[in-house]
Amino acid sequence: MVVFSFFLFLKRGNKALKETVHIKHLVVFFCMKFKLLINLLFTFIIFVHAHADQGDADISFYTGTFDVIDKEGDDQTTLFGIEHKNPNLFRDTFLGKFKPVTGAFMTGNSSVYLYTGIEGQYGIGPLKILPSFTPGYYEKGDGKDLGSVLEFKSEVKVGFDIFENSKLSYSYSHISNNDWGETNPGTDNQQITFSKNF
Repeated sequence: MVVFSFFLFLKRGNKALKETVHIKHLVVFFCMKFKLLINLLFTFIIFVHAHADQGDADISFYTGTFDVIDKEGDDQTTLFGIEHKNPNLFRDTFLGKFKPVTGAFMTGNSSVYLYTGIEGQYGIGPLKILPSFTPGYYEKGDGKDLGSVLEFKSEVKVGFDIFENSKLSYSYSHISNNDWGETNPGTDNQQITFSKNF
C-alpha cells in the first residue's frame, strides 16, 4: 500500500512538473511573439512620425486568417499586419495608377512575412479595387512550411472610403514560391484592413 501510494505520488508529481514546463514554454513563446510585434509597431511608428510632416504616410493595419483553405486544419491561424504606402509616389500609366507598398505580417504560429512590391488602384466612386504583387521574405516559425524563404504574394483588395482619408477594405491573397523551393504548398489568406492617410 505504501509502495502504491509512493508511485501514485510520483506520477502526480511528474504530471504537475510536465504541466509546469509546458506553461513556462507557452509564456516564453508568447513573450517572444509580443516582443516581435512591439518591435514591428515601434519601427512603423518611428517611420510614420518621420514622414508625418510631409503628409506622405498611408498606413494600414490588418487582421485576418492565414491559410483559410487548410485541408488538414493544423496550419490555419490568425494573422496581424502593418503596411505602408506613399501617396506621393503614385504613377499614372495606361494600365492605371500604381504605387510602391511595403509591409509585414505575423501569424498566431509565429510565422513572419516581410514584403515590398507594387499596388494598383482602380476607383468606382467610393469603391476602390487594389490588386498588388509583393515578393518577400518568409520565416515559418512554428507555422506552415512554405518551402522557401523567398515567397510571392498576390492580393486583391476591395475597399470603401469611410471617413476623410480613411478606408476599410477586405482582401484575399495567395502566397507561394512559384516552385522555386523544395516544396510549394502555398497559402490563401483573407483579411480586413483599416487604412489612414496621415
